[in-house]
Amino acid sequence: MKVYFHLNLGGFSNCYLIVNEETNEAIIIDPGHITEELISQIEDNHLKLVAVLITHNHGTHVGGLKTLRKIYNPKIYAADWEVAGNDTTVISGDGKTRIAKMLVRYMILPGHSSDSVVYNIGNILFTGDVLSAGELGSTNSSYSEYILRSNIEQKIYSQLDDVIVMPGHGPPSTLGALKAFNYDLKPLDSNLFKPFM
Repeated sequence: MKVYFHLNLGGFSNCYLIVNEETNEAIIIDPGHITEELISQIEDNHLKLVAVLITHNHGTHVGGLKTLRKIYNPKIYAADWEVAGNDTTVISGDGKTRIAKMLVRYMILPGHSSDSVVYNIGNILFTGDVLSAGELGSTNSSYSEYILRSNIEQKIYSQLDDVIVMPGHGPPSTLGALKAFNYDLKPLDSNLFKPFM
């Protein structure tokens, strides 16, 4: 498996092209913007685009889907039916499926948005806006933040430290680095709030 990174300059969001080198089949995660470079990479390498995985239905992550669907006929996976209407394969809960002859695990992690999904392929987590290097995904209420934190601790931080995290924005990281340095998810030190004596 190879993973190629493409940046959507319009929203500074990350798009990923995952290639199964044995079958020349490919998956795109979060096509925020479709560039000539991305199309050339698919065409020049004679890749068959079999699926598009959407981490959540925000414009900077799905903006290029319409263009992509004019060129190719991939299966679309998302937790929100509105991503592609009747052409959306709606996923819910946690589960797994085979796409491009690779095992793809998925976890629903609401909080940033109600339809946030994290995908796990090989040793890599594609987290969308749920989690990035150095920070927790944004939320619109303290309850949403609580739900997001709980899900990250239970579903993501329970995995091995060497798992690679490919976020929707920003650089890649590892779970070990996030556990050590993501202060959004560290419990507050109660000593910081003790009165001076």
